[in-house]
Amino acid sequence: MSAHAPHARPDTGVDPAQVHALLQRERQRYEDTHPHSRALAGRAAEHLMFGVPLHWMNDWGTPFPLQVAHAQGAQLTDVDGHTLVDFCLGDTGAMFGHSPAPVAAALQHQAAAGLTTMLANEDGAVVARLLAERLGLPQWQFAMTATDANRFVLRWLRAATGRPVLLVFNGCYHGTVDDVFVDLIAGQPVQRPSLLGQVHDLLPTTRVVEFNDLTALEAALAPGDVACVLAEPVMTNIGMVLPQPGFWEAAQAIIRRHGTLLVMDETHTLSSGPGGYARAHGIAADAVVVGKALGGGMPCAAYGFTADLAARAQAAKRAAPPGHSGIGTTLTANLLAMAAMRATLEQLLRPEVFAPMHARAAALADGLRALFQRHGLPWCVTQVGARTEFQFCAQPPHNGTAAGAAMDAELEHALHLYLLNRGVLITPFHNMMLVCPDTTDADLTRLLQAMDGALQELRRG
Repeated sequence: MSAHAPHARPDTGVDPAQVHALLQRERQRYEDTHPHSRALAGRAAEHLMFGVPLHWMNDWGTPFPLQVAHAQGAQLTDVDGHTLVDFCLGDTGAMFGHSPAPVAAALQHQAAAGLTTMLANEDGAVVARLLAERLGLPQWQFAMTATDANRFVLRWLRAATGRPVLLVFNGCYHGTVDDVFVDLIAGQPVQRPSLLGQVHDLLPTTRVVEFNDLTALEAALAPGDVACVLAEPVMTNIGMVLPQPGFWEAAQAIIRRHGTLLVMDETHTLSSGPGGYARAHGIAADAVVVGKALGGGMPCAAYGFTADLAARAQAAKRAAPPGHSGIGTTLTANLLAMAAMRATLEQLLRPEVFAPMHARAAALADGLRALFQRHGLPWCVTQVGARTEFQFCAQPPHNGTAAGAAMDAELEHALHLYLLNRGVLITPFHNMMLVCPDTTDADLTRLLQAMDGALQELRRG
């Protein structure tokens, strides 16, 4: 989750006392109906730090971690036998549903023919060709996660340009790349205090400006020392922040004028279609990062370069002394991951798969808008491809600061837990819902009915 500056609780149109009361009721309901999750969480705490495999798995707002037994398509089942409609989908990692059949079959086949060898095979060439066709960049390399892909791209671009500085947008999210953990607090850059164990000062080599602010972008690039602008085409992790009309067209001209490169992180916005958001909206990036959904849920990611940038990167590598480049890991591009990516690209990353996902996401967005209007709530809804987000403000926020100011942690927890207790799971940390090919109209109805129930409870006072 992207951190943001502390702020006063936003005016959500809901009495905070009602929110607190609902959260307490739903916490008790969860405790009463999840005894096996409680028991398993207790056993896990004996040997797992924080009681979970990764500490942020505690951030769902549940009294103790939900324990999953099975996940398939658009549903998951917990250890207490509750079946939930999943609109989180691994925060996009399972964008095509849990265990999609083509990927599962490819993994089964490859598992019997080798898992990792540190050698190339046919799948690598096929995957790179398909990525070039879908995303429009001719040269590709791979990583285990989008975090790694972003980190590797920064190394390549700093080496290729000889420039040390990175520029990001306030409230951005690019995985756990240390360089991006700089925020604007009251207009001043501040290294994010939540970044554990970082002993290096990031401020000399990371600049941060607000999304949609062309004047600030121009000023930040003017010194001529910025290797690249690393950005999502739409900000997604602090709540959705859309580019204002004409922003990216003007931003690209500014970036080119200062000799800076543009990197589009499409890890979340791949929900826009087979070519991602940037290609669909005419953003000509020098490099593109894709992860999460690319392997149907398998850990893998890829990054692509223009022909010119690829040549510059290769020249930098050839000119460097022999030895480890700091780019890549032993398991990067392993045979299992390549098989998963090939199956995803050949059979899932296709227009006919996305079309019904987009239609259902639009229906969900319309349904939420109607609900909020009927309950008299000043909340907005934004849709990007198969991804839908609601925020506790009347108009979609125009930058990360505004998006952060619209967040209300207790209200989010109350709504998320109310939905979970009624068989609907949405993404923690913010209010994102994703539909997959297996999501049905009945699933949408279930979510909207549960949300209606929550709003009735909250508006009771």
